[in-house]
Amino acid sequence: MKLDLSGERATAPGELEAHPHLAGRLIPGGHSLVLRVYYEDTDFSGIVYHANYLKFMERGRSDYMRLLGVVQGELFAEAAAEAPGFHFVVRSMQIDFKKPARIDDVLEVVTLSKDVAGASITLAQSVRRGGEELISALVRVAFVSQGRAKRIPDALRKATLEDATVAAGAAAPQ
Repeated sequence: MKLDLSGERATAPGELEAHPHLAGRLIPGGHSLVLRVYYEDTDFSGIVYHANYLKFMERGRSDYMRLLGVVQGELFAEAAAEAPGFHFVVRSMQIDFKKPARIDDVLEVVTLSKDVAGASITLAQSVRRGGEELISALVRVAFVSQGRAKRIPDALRKATLEDATVAAGAAAPQ
């Protein structure tokens, strides 16, 4: 069993085999996560409250890293040695709210790796219902240690850089 820094389990033995779709799936250049809208995600009118899209996208980013093989507990241990006191922060986010999602909708959160710089990763995310895009976002996540930007650990850099190359190729005109 893999443990995170607090000693808590990160992934139970057989978890990914028993629940293969729990963390979504890798797609060319990124990740796809399917989720359902519950009552708790909505406002009084049954429409998804705008801040909950941020939670949906965070789940997509976290599960993307998990499926890339970057177990967050292991990454934290590696990074703690390279950069004590590190953490990830959302540096910037641009969001376009196009259409609302409603209670009981089945949504797909798509996360594509767009750019990997020294201390940051830029991800394009969208929330879709069927083939219809409801939300689009560009998210820049920075790696920080002791209050300063630090180079992203090599394991994460390599995995996301490969996907950014694939995503760029997929987006290039044919």
